[in-house]
Amino acid sequence: MIPPNHPRRESLLQREAVVEGFREGYVAAQGLIAQGRGECFDYLIGEATQPFALKAIRAAAAALLLAKRPVVSVNGNVAALAPRAVVELAEAAGALIEVNLFYRTGEREEKIAEVLRRHGAGEVLGVGEDAACVIPELFSERRRVSCKGIYAADVVLVPLEDGDRTEALRRMGKTVIAVDLNPLSRTSRAASITIVDNVVRALPALANAVRELRGRPREDLEGVLRGYDNRGVLQEALRHILERLRRLSEGELELVG
Repeated sequence: MIPPNHPRRESLLQREAVVEGFREGYVAAQGLIAQGRGECFDYLIGEATQPFALKAIRAAAAALLLAKRPVVSVNGNVAALAPRAVVELAEAAGALIEVNLFYRTGEREEKIAEVLRRHGAGEVLGVGEDAACVIPELFSERRRVSCKGIYAADVVLVPLEDGDRTEALRRMGKTVIAVDLNPLSRTSRAASITIVDNVVRALPALANAVRELRGRPREDLEGVLRGYDNRGVLQEALRHILERLRRLSEGELELVG
């Protein structure tokens, strides 16, 4: 049991959620490695939603509201870490939810869909024979998608994504919103909008931003997107990390935990 006053409590709870998902069979073993890598970058950004992430969240909210067919893609780690946040965001944005896995098995698909349903999801796409369409020029199991979901989508939110599929979705002409703690990753660089933040913070913040912007004139939302510069946001994230490391190295900041 993790004590309520443990300085690493939130991080440890997230770690335990992914481990529990692994034990239940819907998080891949490789997902445990991915969680550890994410924890490292969360340390570097300060384990808080930073201003550069808020810029991306606002742009992502505008993109979702302007979309005709938005879809939220879910893998095992996302299902373990933020299932209710996925459902609330999809409801706020009028988006479909689709399971998409690199290490795809029918059992994992079904278990992730069940986790999402337990947290309030209705229809969950991408399970079994529903994943009948194929993303061109992609050769992993992530190429298989729902014909009425990701394949037909104009905007796809891909939390904790791999770079290959992000690039392939962009080649299909889709707006891709990534949530990735690593501003250096291929996913971050290939996405249309990259939220450099922990998914457990980013998804609820994105749902709130969607609710805040809902009802705004279309031209206002289009203006938000026109004013967004993903490369600039990633550069801001790197400068933030650099400055934070400098301050830590010189004793200006104290690292907790």
